[in-house]
Amino acid sequence: MANLVYKRVSTDQQSTARQDLVLEEAGIEDPVVSEEDPGTSSRLHPLQRPMFGELLMYRRPGDTVHISEMFRLVRGDQHILDVLDVLHRDRLALRIHDGAFSAMDLTARHPRTGELLSTVKFMVQTLAAAGELQRDLQRELTYDGLRAAEAKGSKGGRRPAVAAAKADDVRTAYLEGRSIAALARDHRVSRGAIRTAVADLLPDHTAGEQDAPAPELPVTLDMPGKIADYLRATMLEPAERAALDRGATVRRGQGYTLRVSAVPAVHRKLLARCQPLDGGQGLPAVPAQRKARREYENRVSALAP
Repeated sequence: MANLVYKRVSTDQQSTARQDLVLEEAGIEDPVVSEEDPGTSSRLHPLQRPMFGELLMYRRPGDTVHISEMFRLVRGDQHILDVLDVLHRDRLALRIHDGAFSAMDLTARHPRTGELLSTVKFMVQTLAAAGELQRDLQRELTYDGLRAAEAKGSKGGRRPAVAAAKADDVRTAYLEGRSIAALARDHRVSRGAIRTAVADLLPDHTAGEQDAPAPELPVTLDMPGKIADYLRATMLEPAERAALDRGATVRRGQGYTLRVSAVPAVHRKLLARCQPLDGGQGLPAVPAQRKARREYENRVSALAP
């Protein structure tokens, strides 16, 4: 039985980091991930969303749908009831891993009529209404707070960095004994921006630290499914195998991609393993595999050297 994971964010400025953490802590085995495009509104009925529709096409009776919290999938009580009817029809289980609904069995039905239990329906409607009220209140309070801040001349968002034209003045003032806090007030930037501008002048800075190469950080790339299938059947080093095993499957129409997080060096090694897919060495090239390799090569080549 498959574990089908659904994720969604409301704007392209948000990330799925919190959802990823909740679902990772749940210990879901071999998740098949369906992630909506950023900015998919919660007002759009779940059954009309592209990736949730693909998830329902991929499902098999007995599979389990996992979501971090109910409001990633639905908005109001009617959305919830419609989704529960479809899951019941297709014989799918639903697991909610955080929030008020996580302690409830939303699939409980009357043994004779097969209808959703009245107590479950009541709790769904009550909690959905409370959740919607909470979101509306948060939106109103946020809007009122922004208006009050604007009236006082404040501007939202992160404070700007030190302008290049003023960087020399900041450094000179710091060497003359001006504190970081005072410089931040003078130039209306954050203390972090001042520290960045005078980083090489700070007491704990050494030449060795400046010259030392920065460690490689993990980078997440989408690996075409045909590449992932080929690599799984190939002899790999432990670090390469671990990166594949940790990858999250994301459904893409009839195929899939594997979302792999690894340092750039591992991505380059995995790409090198795929070289036979281009043909040569007495092996014929399969056009679909060659295209998938070129696609992965373009993504890996875009990484900083």
